[in-house]
Amino acid sequence: MKKLINDPQDVVAEALLGIEAARPEVRVDHANRIIYRRDAPKARKVGLVSGGGSGHEPLHGGYVGLGMLDAACAGQIFTSPTPDQMLEATKGVDAGNGVLHIVKNYTGDVMNFEMAAELAAAETGITVDTVVVNDDVAVQDSLYTAGRRGVGVTVLLEKLVGAAAEEGRPLSELAALARVINDAGRSMGMALTSCTVPAAGKPTFELAEDEMELGIGIHGEPGRRRVPLASAREIAEQLMEPILADLDFSSGPLIVMLNGMGGTPLIELYLMYGEVAKIIERSGIPVARNLVGNYITSLEMAGCSLTMLRADEELIRLWDAPVNTAGLRWGI
Repeated sequence: MKKLINDPQDVVAEALLGIEAARPEVRVDHANRIIYRRDAPKARKVGLVSGGGSGHEPLHGGYVGLGMLDAACAGQIFTSPTPDQMLEATKGVDAGNGVLHIVKNYTGDVMNFEMAAELAAAETGITVDTVVVNDDVAVQDSLYTAGRRGVGVTVLLEKLVGAAAEEGRPLSELAALARVINDAGRSMGMALTSCTVPAAGKPTFELAEDEMELGIGIHGEPGRRRVPLASAREIAEQLMEPILADLDFSSGPLIVMLNGMGGTPLIELYLMYGEVAKIIERSGIPVARNLVGNYITSLEMAGCSLTMLRADEELIRLWDAPVNTAGLRWGI
């Protein structure tokens, strides 16, 4: 294992020190491992909180800031944050307008955020609503989930609901919008290599030189199947087919994200997006906006995921609204 670390047990804590040093627009609660936007809690605004295991950067801490999240809880690598962390974050962003929890559908995340919401209501009277993201079409159940996993749509949802929250919309409206977005998006991923969790010191799984894993999870969970290594053109077809089979995207337009898993060069991601764009063009569905890059990763795993979101004029407007975070920045 070759990594730019000190002690494997200190990776998350020391990374948070680096985030604090690099990003003056946020503040870090090191005791609870929470990243806050510096102006939280913000008056007349619903607080948005997300979080999860570390190792998926820039998700979630890289999306804290204007136009996205108010706080993100950092768990250990691939491990859910605790209910106490989530409760503290909820209290830290509440300005009297309630708090929305954005939760990826992993058993630990769902259970701990649910406990935190109950504690917040009981101890402080904060109104909390929760949306669970479950956009992965690869498998119905996995090692960490009951039902579909929450993956790439999480990024798009945090951006779109974050923009709506900046407009001062009420909690009920934001929660309803988040569920519409979740229902309108689908994702599928693949891996060329495993990742190595620092504390484990060895790859999570092994792939032969002529193999790839189709439908991989962001924690290295098994996918749909292990298949022979294919060309980018063929991989694009294998990612697109289950997405298009699962949801009717013909009404368009689309927001499309071609996401790297952490270890894939940008030149390859753009090449892959080019192949995906050809398939979408043949289908006659217009693409309104796109992202290409590393947005929800799995440490240094080589591979990519494709996320497609069926949008409308209102979602495009929210997408174009100003955002200023480490992971996304425009309109400022």
